[in-house]
Amino acid sequence: MSELGDFLKSKRAAVAPESVGLPAVGNPRRVRGLRREEVAHLAAMSVDHYTRLEQGRVTTASDSVLNGIATALRLTDAERTYLGILAQPPARSRSTAAEPAGGTVVGPLVWHLLDAMRDVPVLVIDPRGDIVAWNALAVALYFDFAEMPPRERNMIRMLFLEPRVRGMHRNWEEVASVSVARMRMSVGLMPGDRRMAEVVSELLDRDPDFRRWWGGHEVRATDTFRKSFEHPVAGPMLLDWQALSVAADPDLTMIVFTAPPGSPTADSLRMLASWAAG
Repeated sequence: MSELGDFLKSKRAAVAPESVGLPAVGNPRRVRGLRREEVAHLAAMSVDHYTRLEQGRVTTASDSVLNGIATALRLTDAERTYLGILAQPPARSRSTAAEPAGGTVVGPLVWHLLDAMRDVPVLVIDPRGDIVAWNALAVALYFDFAEMPPRERNMIRMLFLEPRVRGMHRNWEEVASVSVARMRMSVGLMPGDRRMAEVVSELLDRDPDFRRWWGGHEVRATDTFRKSFEHPVAGPMLLDWQALSVAADPDLTMIVFTAPPGSPTADSLRMLASWAAG
């Protein structure tokens, strides 16, 4: 079955029949959630067309069909976007689409910006989540990324497979589940990317939590999040995580960690900056 089919089947199973005016039992109802014919009826399309979509025998669909399916399955805005990506795959013009880990070149403007941002931890990642640059305070918050092999220097890989990163998150399950949902959106935007497939394959093979969340087909497009850290030097820290586009290179994203103004974490961050500078 295709990724489109897996996604549709997962979302169909998540809709309670009674929530759309259908009986929860009877006829008999042998499957969880909605039947294919019920989705087709709610989406105002033929059962055959919907079935072929879910079985992977058709891999494209019109906007009107996708809107009908999205409404029938009560998809979120992020899930609607993801459905469109799967059914109408974006053309990949990015020259680094099959680039191995560590191959991204970071330009001088980005390095200058990192050097200027001394009061907040900053990471620079590529579209696959590989960390390609960082500032001194990011090293103080985490550790020296330069000591890691480039293929292991991936944000979501570290979240699951690097004990130092996994252990420092006090709200690890919340962060990890959202990260998996965000990664699924990234995978949809980069069909056929070898590096992305490598990261997903390793995580599926090595971590049961990742397998569970990946199998749930949740999709998120969030660019902000609050992380609760337990730092060995600074102690408990609540940091707001933001993903910012880099104007000088649209393939890069800056991950910036900030503390709520006036909070104990703001004081801890200043102390951590002084510790890193010393």
